[in-house]
Order: sequence, then C-alpha cells, then structure tokens
Amino acid sequence: MMKKISFLILIMIFELLSTSFKIQGEYDLPIIKNKAFQRGEKLTYNLHYGFIDAATATLSVTNEKIKFSNRETYHVVGVGKTNGITDWIFKVRDRYESYIDEKALVPWLFTRRVNEGGYIINQDYIFKRFENKVKTEKNNTYHISDNMQDMISAFYQARTFDFSEIKIGDEFSIDCFMDEEVFPVKIMFKGYENIKIELGKIRCMKFIPLLQTGRVFKKEDDLSFFISDDENHVLVKAKADILFGAIEVELIDCKGLLNQINYTLSFYNILNQKKTHPNNRLFILTLI
Repeated sequence: MMKKISFLILIMIFELLSTSFKIQGEYDLPIIKNKAFQRGEKLTYNLHYGFIDAATATLSVTNEKIKFSNRETYHVVGVGKTNGITDWIFKVRDRYESYIDEKALVPWLFTRRVNEGGYIINQDYIFKRFENKVKTEKNNTYHISDNMQDMISAFYQARTFDFSEIKIGDEFSIDCFMDEEVFPVKIMFKGYENIKIELGKIRCMKFIPLLQTGRVFKKEDDLSFFISDDENHVLVKAKADILFGAIEVELIDCKGLLNQINYTLSFYNILNQKKTHPNNRLFILTLI
C-alpha cells in the first residue's frame, strides 16, 4: 500500500514539474516593444520595370487574433500579382502568410504559395518556438535560433528597430529561414534622403543590403531601399539595378497606420487624400 501511495506521489510530482515547465515555457520568449504597426494596416506597392507597371503587391495585417501555444499572433498576408502586358507574358500569383507572435515578434507558422510563369512553390514552415525547431512541408526538421524569422516576419520585426541614434555605416542583421536554409540578412544605413513618390515627398532612411555580389547585382549598392523616418518605418521605395535593367518598388497607398506618416503632399494629391483617406492622420508640412 505504501509503495502504491509513493508511486502516485511520484507521478504527481512529475506532473507538477512538467506543468510548471510548460507554463514557464510560454513566457520564455522575449518581449519586443512594437510601436510600428497594428492590426488593420495595409500597404500597397507598384513594381515598375522601366516604364512598365509590371506588378502590384499588398502587405496586410488582418484583424484576426489566432493563437498558437496559447499566444496571440498577428496574421500578415502578402499578395503579389503581375499586371497588364506583364501578366500576359509572365503571369505571377504569389501569396505569403505569416502568423507572428504578438509579443516576441517571431513566426509560428509561415506559408508560401507561388505560381510564377507556371513554376510552383508550396511551402509550410511550422516553428516550434519552445524547442528552437522548424518543421517543413517535406517533413524535415531543423534547429533554429531564438529569433529566427521567415520572409514576412523579418520585415515586420525590422520595423520595430530603434533607429533614434542611428549613424551612417551602422549595420543590422536578422536570421531568416528560407528554402530550408538559414540566411543571415544584413543591412547598412547610408543616410537620409527625401523620396518623392505619387503620394508626396517623404523623409526616409536609406539602407543597402550586405550581399554577395555576383549573378544578379553588379555591386553591393545596386540594391537600395528607403524606410520612412517616423515610428511606422514603412518601406517607401526600393531600387534595384540588375544586369538586364532596373526595377523600382514604390508605395502607392497606406491604410490603418499606427502612427501619422510625415510627408509633403503634392498639390494634385491633396483633394484625392481628403476623398480617399478622410481619417488618415497626415502631417502636411508644406505644399510642392
């Protein structure tokens, strides 16, 4: 009888220990302060190849609050598709989804559905955050670091970086799991520029990625991108000089921003902004 009681007590102890570790595990992830984005945000971009409007892309933070391991997430959806003559020549239909931990800003689930001219990619990455592992649709499992990102979540975590004391030459890095490999993404700050787009003129921070030169880019600074110099840290424009031409990505619409975006409206867009974004918090500095 005593042996049976002792055995039951031992089982209870193990259960209590496993429960405590499980509860502790739920809070092992770091907390990152997010002042850059919120649910309901939608960014729309045009991709230009020379004078051709080749494609449109959107990045949306849905209003969903889906939980993974009892933790709430941001559900981010990225959609890209070709337009006009480009759609006829080389049709692209891409969809990316990421479920990003609301507090730690790391992904729990990433899905990629790509159809580019008939070339199909279907990827599903399940991130086991408390085990530092990721499992792919091929049933392969990889060990990952605490802050491992996917292609979408990397962009959103980078937007939360503190750039208040940034200096030219400063470097930032994020590890990204992509195509069953770990890619260390590194960027360097190159200074400030006022970028003129259809919406107006926006003061931006200029960054370049630290890439291996070779097949596509002639040199390191052939790819540059411009991030709004405000708390939103929105991608405003990206320019890529490649071996067979140049590509530009430009912000053409932004809705549901967490913070006001500071830009100078062109005279042409003032009435349009009032009609299409009556509640958008804009700070109009001067008129062009």
